Amino acid sequence: MNRRNFLTYAAILGGSATAQGCTAWQAIGTQPGRRNNALSRELHADVIVLGGGVGGCATAMACCRNGLSVIMTEETDWIGGQLSQQGVPPDEHQWIETHGAPLSYREFRNRVRDYYRQNYPLTEAARNRGNLNPGDGSVSRICHEPGVAVSVLTDMLAPYLSSGKLRILLNCKPKSSDVAGDKVLHIEAINTVSGDSIILTGDTFVDATECGDLLPLTGTEYVTGTESKNETKELHAPEKADPKNNQAFTVCFAMDYQPGKDNVQDPPKKYKFWRNYIPQMTPAWSGKLLDLTYSDPRTLRPKRLGFDPTGKELGGVLNLWNYRRIINKDNFIPGSYDGDITIVNWPQNDFFPGNMIDVPEQEFQKDVERAKQLSHSLFYWLQTEAPREDGGMGWRGLRLRGDIMGTEDGMAKYPYIRESRRIRAEFTVLEEHVGAENRRLVAGDVEGKRAAKFHDSVGIGYYHIDLHPSSNGINYVDFPSLPFEIPLGALLPQRMSNLLPANKNIGTTHITNGCYRLHPVEWSIGESVGQLIAFAKKTNIPFRAVREHKNRLADFQQMLNKQGIETQWP
Repeated sequence: MNRRNFLTYAAILGGSATAQGCTAWQAIGTQPGRRNNALSRELHADVIVLGGGVGGCATAMACCRNGLSVIMTEETDWIGGQLSQQGVPPDEHQWIETHGAPLSYREFRNRVRDYYRQNYPLTEAARNRGNLNPGDGSVSRICHEPGVAVSVLTDMLAPYLSSGKLRILLNCKPKSSDVAGDKVLHIEAINTVSGDSIILTGDTFVDATECGDLLPLTGTEYVTGTESKNETKELHAPEKADPKNNQAFTVCFAMDYQPGKDNVQDPPKKYKFWRNYIPQMTPAWSGKLLDLTYSDPRTLRPKRLGFDPTGKELGGVLNLWNYRRIINKDNFIPGSYDGDITIVNWPQNDFFPGNMIDVPEQEFQKDVERAKQLSHSLFYWLQTEAPREDGGMGWRGLRLRGDIMGTEDGMAKYPYIRESRRIRAEFTVLEEHVGAENRRLVAGDVEGKRAAKFHDSVGIGYYHIDLHPSSNGINYVDFPSLPFEIPLGALLPQRMSNLLPANKNIGTTHITNGCYRLHPVEWSIGESVGQLIAFAKKTNIPFRAVREHKNRLADFQQMLNKQGIETQWP
């Protein structure tokens, strides 16, 4: 097995392909360092990236491409975040095939397609389709398996792993920090399997964790939950702030369908609770959560959905089976698949009655388990009680595909996190900058047709403002936004000098997080952060100085453009 394939295989298996007898620290691209009697050791790199999700991987690529050394940690045994361990096919805008995301993100998408062409028994028609969508899921132009994202990301990082510029530590979670004034000196991380600790030192630290875990560990100022209208003047902000009101999270799962088979097992232990659960929402939810009716995100009126695992169209009603389908059997040579494979990330398995931000670890894990029970219950309900068009109930041939998610219980390795801690930034993106209605109110009918232009733009993105029901019972908040820019000021903490965000933890509000939280925008943030670190090191100036001086900012934006970052919409 050559090195490239070995690294990919090791990443997918969480390091289990490595030689027996290695230390408890699973690392890709590095040999274990010496450890003291306390089972701790120290590693150093120019940049320490905590979190191996979409933003973390993009940061690492940009730093390594520009000559910096990087250590990247990952709490699970899969890199890729939303794309892989959370099992969420990319949510993207309609222009994604040609523009509106970094060149490196579009390269990732093309490599996914090539991965299927090189390794899968595609039909000739599918193989020759330029914009191949393996699952033909309606949510995205490229719905694919989570494990393929791990393989492709590992291949993209392989040259840096091979050269020693990059080290990836799997099953590794930040535990504590050493901070002097406005500077992080080191982060202590812990191996979640063995309990061993490691000290990570570097010049710059990047918080690419899913929940902004580094912010409280380092004393970096941050906000959570919902700001009040008095604070932000946002059109859709509530009158009263609520720091504990965060969007629902979801434990996703994959399933396929075997007609004629009975895959039903015992009901989940909390099935009775979830079968009868009615979300307590303002405005009110449509009824029971386990139902094919839900609250329409825009109108909040009851809206009907459909479900049929044969994939057929259901007369104008969305067939949830097709929504996040990651394998369409018709794209592959007959006999390759018994049926399609789909991902379940639906309104019915959003977990509302728990807040994951700024809670003790024990409570965090307890709510993850509760969310898994909800997802297991939804699956059992689909098998046994979901109404069918033919008047029957349930689809007993449904089967959990834990192998697709890389788990034994069939659930994703990590919950899909929609809202994180957010830095108190040099500049905060408000609804008036990107929300279609609020923008018109402050800029007028003409200027209000475009999102605010930021002189310090370091990227672009687009998604509607999509806030799922929240932990304190606020129903959907969903309304149009405008194609927007990513301001450098939103990536700069107000006080800390060598810590940067690279996930959903940038300077947005609860409302604007709703359009800055999706896959291509997170990648854009990570790419820009990585290039900022490289530019600041090369020019020997602090991060804030890049933004504060017109000529330096122009030079940095030119660097971004040359390396495939669009900073303005056409």
